[in-house]
Amino acid sequence: MLAPRLAHFAAVARTEHVTRAARELQVPQSTLSRALVRLEQDLGVDLFARRGRSLALTPAGRTFLASVERALAEVERAADEVRADADAASGKVAFGFLHTMGSETVPALLRAFRADHPKVRFSLVQNYGEAMIERLRAGELDLCLTSPVPDAPDLVGRRLDEQKLRLVVPADHRLARRRRVRLAEAADEAFVTLEPGYGLRRITDDLCKEAGFRPRVAFEGEEAETLRGLVAAGLGVALLPPPAVPRPGVAELTVTAPRAVREIGLAWLDGHPDTPPVAAFKKFLLSRRGRLLPD
Repeated sequence: MLAPRLAHFAAVARTEHVTRAARELQVPQSTLSRALVRLEQDLGVDLFARRGRSLALTPAGRTFLASVERALAEVERAADEVRADADAASGKVAFGFLHTMGSETVPALLRAFRADHPKVRFSLVQNYGEAMIERLRAGELDLCLTSPVPDAPDLVGRRLDEQKLRLVVPADHRLARRRRVRLAEAADEAFVTLEPGYGLRRITDDLCKEAGFRPRVAFEGEEAETLRGLVAAGLGVALLPPPAVPRPGVAELTVTAPRAVREIGLAWLDGHPDTPPVAAFKKFLLSRRGRLLPD
């Protein structure tokens, strides 16, 4: 019974006039007057000094008003939070990610997220980094997992994890019995790589340069598992992230020098307002920092 009277009291205190407060609250003036009288009776103190049709807060009323405003603000905050949670329970997220994350990483992330948000729908886009950035800027994607983490004034990029890259060689290759290798030991090999514009191609070129050579590219493709197939066929070697399922016909070697990793990050358009489901999924992904990728 006390809660609605608090809102009535705050409105009258703000307007210092019962008629104006009744109009603002859309209640009959008589109802509002009775509510104030009952509130004062319940508290045992006078909250207002009556001056004709106007009212002024008593010292007790001013003290009470400060607490009432805090209480009403907290109730409103709780209501907003519940509404946001309800809005986040449904809706759609346009989510982009690298091809290499499609078979294992992204399905596991979506399964974990939808355990708490079962009604959120997703539009999924697999592509290479630069193409996803273009779609972010065009408003076609809300979020994307990409590598390297973008550094541009119109984008926000957050590093989430790093992924080790391996030197993949044919099973009958001279290095195949090794577990570890320096990248310089593959300087004379033919490489199969992703096409220019792919983040992994840029990383491959940079690592080879750091190792003291420029890779001799025999084949260029658009998908990591296709490159593994080319390696298995004896057509070259490749720097690739670990496969979701081991591929027969190849050996995967740990690169000891230089440090062969790629950063995986989350990107979105700076200043773009998030819908509740996008905000919820963004918060979920950021909470996975350091444990985004499967072991």
